[in-house]
Amino acid sequence: MKLHRRQILSFVVAGCAVNAWPAGAADWPNRPIRLIAGGAGSVTDIRARWLADRVGPVLGQPMVVENNAAAGGSVAAEQVARAAPDGHTLLLTHQGIAAINPHLFAKPRYDALADFVAVARFGIGQLALVVPAVSPITSGADLLARARAKPGSMNYGSNGNGTPPHLAAEELKRMASIEAVHVPYKGGGALLTALLGSQVDWAIEGLTPLLPHVKSGALRALAVSGARRVPVWPDVPTIAEAGVPGYEYIGWTGIAAPAGTPQPVVERLNREINRVATSDEGLRFFAQAGADAGELSPTEFTAFIRAEHARFGQLIRAAGLKAE
Repeated sequence: MKLHRRQILSFVVAGCAVNAWPAGAADWPNRPIRLIAGGAGSVTDIRARWLADRVGPVLGQPMVVENNAAAGGSVAAEQVARAAPDGHTLLLTHQGIAAINPHLFAKPRYDALADFVAVARFGIGQLALVVPAVSPITSGADLLARARAKPGSMNYGSNGNGTPPHLAAEELKRMASIEAVHVPYKGGGALLTALLGSQVDWAIEGLTPLLPHVKSGALRALAVSGARRVPVWPDVPTIAEAGVPGYEYIGWTGIAAPAGTPQPVVERLNREINRVATSDEGLRFFAQAGADAGELSPTEFTAFIRAEHARFGQLIRAAGLKAE
């Protein structure tokens, strides 16, 4: 049988389309997608649930968020690293998982660079230094003065060893030459409970979970961690303005999958996540927390993670930090 040129081309194109999807990936997703995030109420949890509600319907399967805050995200990361690389188990990753824990813990539970494929960066923004509203501390400069007057008399909370807020606070201690006792909690929700109950003197945490409590008057924002003030709190100075010149700490979150996940799955996830993050609704979601979508391609996100891994490794070694 003689084939026309158009028929031959159609067979070639069809063949390429089939080859682009490895076995088992052509019908992805064919069941609910698990998205493993940090503790309930944390920045990662809030962003994961917002994303899941919008990306799941587009993919045609529910995206189910599961919380696991143990060991600063290390247990969640190990869980995803050991999962089948079929696109049905994802990780809401962040600086702690990708760049801090590997250097902070003596025996990491996973290889941050080899065990995952970077899918999409999903949010980049500032953290905030806060105290309970009943605290006598009224400014960042006041906090620094009190800490210096009585070294080690104050404590600070974090949402776990090796989390970005933990390292942000340690960097503040180092640069401001102050001492404070670290009190780690199992996730952002537990940290907020401790702050609201005045069980800790201060904390640095992402703006997203802090905003409603600062707005209600239950917490007091003293400073933000970036180089510039954030639009949602124009009267709140930066930590640098509050008396620590050069201090800047920007947090980020993203989506990662087990190494070996088919590239077409990664690319489709990246497209859908970036589409949601950069929509008008997405831009409002991030802006209200003083953040940006921070979208990157998988290749760009991979390079970004490697750079963060090297940068934080150097910082942690220089500061002599180890997990408590």
